[in-house]
Amino acid sequence: MSKFLIIGLGNIGDEYAHTRHNIGFDVADAFVLKHGGFFQSKRLAEVAEVKWKGKIFICIKPTTYMNLSGRAVKYWLDKEKIPLENSLTIVDDLALPLDKLRLRKSGSDAGHNGLRDIQNILGTDEYPKLRFGIGNNFPKGMQVEYVLSKWFKEEIPVVKIKIEKCVEVIESFAAIGIDKTMSLVNNLSF
Repeated sequence: MSKFLIIGLGNIGDEYAHTRHNIGFDVADAFVLKHGGFFQSKRLAEVAEVKWKGKIFICIKPTTYMNLSGRAVKYWLDKEKIPLENSLTIVDDLALPLDKLRLRKSGSDAGHNGLRDIQNILGTDEYPKLRFGIGNNFPKGMQVEYVLSKWFKEEIPVVKIKIEKCVEVIESFAAIGIDKTMSLVNNLSF
């Protein structure tokens, strides 16, 4: 049975819930909920295991805070003996507009501290990432406040549609592979 590690990046704590920076947590929650699973506190992460179409998905939401996500990712990859190419890290991306998703087999951290820590711990940037565009609609010098803020009311319908699409992307990634899934996702606008 194929096994996959789905990594939703975010920060623990109620003050961060449903912020732009926590979209990885929200996508992981939606995927696990759709497949009848539930998260439990385990080592370095909230963890859920779900099965779908003969595949096992270990879904984690690191409890190490965003900037220290690498330890949790490495621990669960090793513990579950999941090859790096069978992992998918879901992360917010300021460089992408709100109406975009971007799936890649590898790539730089692009200034994202969570991805930077994962790359440093794993010693490579050669791992799949699903980047959830959050736009950059903030005044100069207000990036941190913007990233850690809740969605604007007018953004919520698009965010909900994109979360549903991300769940489909995870399924497609496992079912037909990253190459075919990239061709289906990377040109979409929401």
